[in-house]
Amino acid sequence: MTLITLSAEVAAAKAANTPVVALESTIITHGMPYPQNLEVARQVEADIRAAGAVPATMAVVDGTLHGGLEDAQLEALAQAKGVAKLSRADMAACMATGGTGATTVAATMIAARLAGIDVFATGGIGGAHKGSELNFDISADLMELAQTPVTVVAAGAKAILDIPKTLEVLETEGVPVIAYGQDDMPAFWSRESGLRAPLRMDDAAQIAASHRLRVQMGIPGGQLVGNPIPQDAEISASTLAPIIAQAQKDAEAHGISGKGVTPYLLQRIFELTDGQSLTANIALVRNNAKLAADIASHLCKMA
Repeated sequence: MTLITLSAEVAAAKAANTPVVALESTIITHGMPYPQNLEVARQVEADIRAAGAVPATMAVVDGTLHGGLEDAQLEALAQAKGVAKLSRADMAACMATGGTGATTVAATMIAARLAGIDVFATGGIGGAHKGSELNFDISADLMELAQTPVTVVAAGAKAILDIPKTLEVLETEGVPVIAYGQDDMPAFWSRESGLRAPLRMDDAAQIAASHRLRVQMGIPGGQLVGNPIPQDAEISASTLAPIIAQAQKDAEAHGISGKGVTPYLLQRIFELTDGQSLTANIALVRNNAKLAADIASHLCKMA
């Protein structure tokens, strides 16, 4: 049984040992409206190609898990309604029932492992939500990083989360958390969180070497690379703090819970920043894609 169907471009890249970068698809289906979602998806894929790698956007379409989407499939997904948001718990169920679903960080890591892809670029990972010491609202992304050998390039954890608790969980699970080019852990829309990252690396070759050594040593799990948002796109943490607090208060007032929390908060913050948060989000995703392509290129050279 074939568990994942590769696009022609990804299959050719794998056969030729050309670097490949995995991409999630929830940013397309749950992150922004059509046609902007399609434009951004195509731009991120183009950024990866320009950096010398091949993009592999992951998604389940009519029960089939795809490692890389043809352009027509990408366009159809961008316009699709009622697409499931898939994580580890419901990915196989969606496939078994012939459903269509977009992959979160955890699901994309699983898909990347099945496709033999080592590097994945996203915006920000999920993590421990504020109040998680009481409600145990902790993203499956963190557990996936502890067990699936994929290097994830992100602008840190999403700023709506409890970043200190998120870092604590990652430390407990033995996940390397690497800040790229700075000591401070980035905080999604902001370059700095005020928290020192456990590790720092300044070039993609070091990150690739670390990934390869972990595999050779038989250490399970992946790496999280915190890549700070470009300076010209940053929203300062001090500007965001009251906005995030207001969005969280609104979510509580409306009884939002579970998988609905993150999309609600991101939409509310978009409204409260007059769209600036989305502009920043696009900039950081593109920035992460370029670094991921660089890491993937170094891994191919090592192989």
